[in-house]
Amino acid sequence: MLLGSWSDLGRVVLVGTLAYVALVLILRISGKRTLSKLNAFDLVVTVALGSVLATVLLSKDVSLAEGVLALALLVGLQYVIAWMSVRVEWFQSLVKAEPTLLLRDGRFLDRAMREQRITREEILAAARASGIESIADTAAVVLETDGTISVIGSRGGDGARHADTAAPASALSNVAIDGGATNRGDARAADGRS
Repeated sequence: MLLGSWSDLGRVVLVGTLAYVALVLILRISGKRTLSKLNAFDLVVTVALGSVLATVLLSKDVSLAEGVLALALLVGLQYVIAWMSVRVEWFQSLVKAEPTLLLRDGRFLDRAMREQRITREEILAAARASGIESIADTAAVVLETDGTISVIGSRGGDGARHADTAAPASALSNVAIDGGATNRGDARAADGRS
């Protein structure tokens, strides 16, 4: 059937409007952090909210009250996880990954790239997208906790060039190299080179 019944269409309009208003109110109450996508859990919540909204709109088996409760539950769980990760250090390490250094001073860190399943071509594409002309001009490339790739240009000539971040190269002190070592040590040693 192409259109369905008028009552089905009316239900979609009415329930869709009410569910959308409820979602907007829940998101406004919960704050900006809910949809920030700073880590994998944030992305999961964003996708799950869309799935719940679609189910409420299209399934007669799910009432508006059940859908609003499911939306509130997802946002509430995300709020609790974010609250706990800010206040409890071991919980933060449980739910958040560390950023990973993939390239330093123009040199690829092959072991880190293998562990994160990132190719040289992907790093080169990120460098091109950020306006880096030569990989040798790159101070660092970092795989962030949300899966984005940040490119930090060298400090030659006109200063640092950055993509996806405004952090200077000195801000790399908490970036994981090859599964746990930080760049406080020698990046070449962490990459298995002397």
